[in-house]
Amino acid sequence: MFLLRATYNRPIEEVDQLLEGHKAWIMKNFDEGRILLTARQVPLTGGIILARGESAEEMWAMLEEDPFKSSGMADYEVLEYAPVRAAEGVEGLLED
Repeated sequence: MFLLRATYNRPIEEVDQLLEGHKAWIMKNFDEGRILLTARQVPLTGGIILARGESAEEMWAMLEEDPFKSSGMADYEVLEYAPVRAAEGVEGLLED
């Protein structure tokens, strides 16, 4: 399990110009089962993605296809976690 943390390094007006492409990238990865959850940071200076994958390298390769990353609009941090407990209703997150 990976937490992908984005930090915008450009004004939000510039980031918004790539929002539709970013959303399409998210939906593609949702459909492929890699992205499990997305969330915007408050205030809107970045966001997080909860993702499944085999390695950090796989996550970095996936991120290279994100318009926010490939354009330099956002910097990402990739953090790997091993979930051990989940609330009722999200137990599926514990599955490999």
